[in-house]
Amino acid sequence: MTASHAHARARAEGPLRLGFGEATPAGMVRLADLAVPVWPDGVTPSLLEEHQVAPPNVERSGETRRVLAACLKCCWTDLSADPWPGVTAPVELVLDTYRALIGRSDDLMRNWAVGALRRLHDSSWVVMADGFVRLGPRCATWPVESYGLLKELVRRLPEADRSALTVLRDADLIAAATPAPTAPVTPETAAVPPEETAAVSPSATATAEAAREAEALGGRVETARAEFDDLLDAFDERRRAELVAAFMAVEFAAEPVQEARFTALRDPALRRTLAEMLARRGRTLIQQRERWISGYDDAVAAKAGTTLGESERAVLTLVLVHSVAIPRAEGLLPEDTWLSPHATPVDELRRHTQLPIGELESALRALRHAGLLSQVKAGEEAGGYVPGPQFHRLTQAARRRLQEELILAAGPHTPLAAAVRAQRKTGDE
Repeated sequence: MTASHAHARARAEGPLRLGFGEATPAGMVRLADLAVPVWPDGVTPSLLEEHQVAPPNVERSGETRRVLAACLKCCWTDLSADPWPGVTAPVELVLDTYRALIGRSDDLMRNWAVGALRRLHDSSWVVMADGFVRLGPRCATWPVESYGLLKELVRRLPEADRSALTVLRDADLIAAATPAPTAPVTPETAAVPPEETAAVSPSATATAEAAREAEALGGRVETARAEFDDLLDAFDERRRAELVAAFMAVEFAAEPVQEARFTALRDPALRRTLAEMLARRGRTLIQQRERWISGYDDAVAAKAGTTLGESERAVLTLVLVHSVAIPRAEGLLPEDTWLSPHATPVDELRRHTQLPIGELESALRALRHAGLLSQVKAGEEAGGYVPGPQFHRLTQAARRRLQEELILAAGPHTPLAAAVRAQRKTGDE
C-alpha cells in the first residue's frame, strides 16, 4: 500500500489498521496495530482560528467537548503519564461526571451526552464497547506542549457523585440515545453495532480484558516518520509556516478558502509545493475561481472505492434528486453546482424509500457525520437535508461521474441514460 493510499484510507475510514511487521506510512504515528496521521510541523487544526478560517461544524459541539473532557477525567487517572491510552472506565461514570460538570441530570442532557459519546467513538477520540469507555487513538496525537493545560482541566473537573455503578449494555446505550421515529436522530452517526451482550455488572473478567487491551496498546508507540521535510527544508521559516498554514486550511476548512489570505495559494511556486504535499496524502488542489480547497485525487479515489453502504448511497441519491436534480431541471440551480438551498424533507425521504425508519435514520447520521449531508431547519418546520460541504471537494472528473450516476438513478430509461451507458461501454472496451 502506498503512503498516499494509506492516508486516503485513514481520512475516509479512521485510524489505519496495520499487520504485524507492516511498515508505518510516512506522516503517521503507529499505536500498536493502528496508525494515525499526524499534522506537519506539529501544528493542529486550531491553526485555522489564527487565520479566521471556519472549521467544519460539529453537531452539538458544546456537549461533545464536555463529554470528551469527562472521558479524560475518568480515563486519565495518572497525570504523571501520557493521557493515552489511560485506563478503562464505565460509561456510567463518564455520564455521572458529565452531569456533575453541567449541573443537570435530566433525560434530555443524558441523551445528548450519549449521542456525543457515539460521535467521539466514531471519530476515534474514544473507544466505547460493552458499557466501558477508554481514550481513543486520536488522543495520542495531542502535542506534549498541551499536557499542562489538559492536566489543569482534569484537576478542575468535578468528581462524579456515585458510589455504585451499573454498566450498561451497548444496546441500552444506543436505545437511550435514539428518539422516537417521528423526528430525525440528533447524534451524527451510529456507535458500535447493538450487540446483545451478557450482562451487566463491571465483572472482573470484563475489567481485566479491557485493562489488558489498554496495556497492550500502551508502551508500543512508534513516532511518525518525516513526510514533508524534503519539500519544506528548501524554504526559510516564514515560507515554511505559510505552506503549512495553507495545507491545514485547504484540508480542514469547511468551505473553500480565499487565495488572497494565504501566500502559498497566491504564489505559483509555493502552490506547486503545496500540491506536492497534498499529493503525498492522496489529495489534490481544487480551484473555484479565487478560492481553493482540497479533494481526493481521482486515481487514489478510484483505487480506494467507497466506504458508504447501500443504505447510505440510496439516501444520498434521494437527497441529490430532490435537492439538486429537480431544482436544476426547473431552472432554480446552475448546471455546475452540487450545493443547494432546497432542502429535502424527512417525510419525503420516508415516502420514497423502502428502508425501515431505524435504518434510514442511521444512514442520515452517517451521511451527516461524513459531511455529505447537512441538516437545515425551516422556522418552526422540521426542515430537511441538503448536500453537505464535502461537495465542495469534488474534482471535475468526480463531478462528471456524479452527474452521470444521477442521470442513471433519476431516469434509467431515458435516452440520456442510454447515452451514458453506451459511452461507458465504449470507454471500457
